[in-house]
Amino acid sequence: MKILVPVKRVVDANVKVRVKADNTNVDTANLKMALNPFCEIAVEEAVRLKEAGHATEIVVVSIGSKAVQEQMRTAMALGADRGIHVEADDELPALSIAKLLKAVQDKEQASLILLGKQSIDGDNNQTGQMLAALMDAPQATFASKVVVDGNALTVTREVDGGLQTLKLPLPAVVTTDLRLNEPRYAKLPDIMKAKKKPLDTLTVDALGVTLKAHQKLLSVNAPAARQAGIKVASVEELVEKLKNDAKVI
Repeated sequence: MKILVPVKRVVDANVKVRVKADNTNVDTANLKMALNPFCEIAVEEAVRLKEAGHATEIVVVSIGSKAVQEQMRTAMALGADRGIHVEADDELPALSIAKLLKAVQDKEQASLILLGKQSIDGDNNQTGQMLAALMDAPQATFASKVVVDGNALTVTREVDGGLQTLKLPLPAVVTTDLRLNEPRYAKLPDIMKAKKKPLDTLTVDALGVTLKAHQKLLSVNAPAARQAGIKVASVEELVEKLKNDAKVI
């Protein structure tokens, strides 16, 4: 079984981002970048499936500028076998990403597409669902447990009412939740080996995909600073503030 794992380059979760002075976007200049945490979980799960004998090859794919190859090498150090870099704009919308991933899947014919449920920059939670729709393939989102059952998958996913168990035929699309696993740390020998693993580069034109502008970013603004709280002398004053000032009762 071949597993395809899309990964994304994002600003490190521990870095505080700032909005550009002209409010056109977030300023990422000189910021530390990292592998999206949910993508890291997807890579870890793919590696565990391979270690258990269910998978024969893990292919990571990323879309963006040449800089994404750094995070792809990180994924290879964690256990992926090879990588596919699709050269494109770093700010593509989810639908364009899904179209490009569909074109890569058409070439690779992976049995399982395993990706993070969302990226921590856009937080859209759209790409996996759109990819499954374009592929006309079964999908399971927010997976907290994945079990290979012959030519099918049994996926436990977290929903509002608790846990839901689905059985999906392959090929399928699965998006990973935080509780699926805890990613390992890459060891120095694995980091050195990752530098020699094959990494192919493709263009949008080579994949035969025509991209369109599906949305337009008007402006980006930082959230308003939290105001200091106040102390009240009595329950009556608290109720009065909640009713007349906060207008919540």
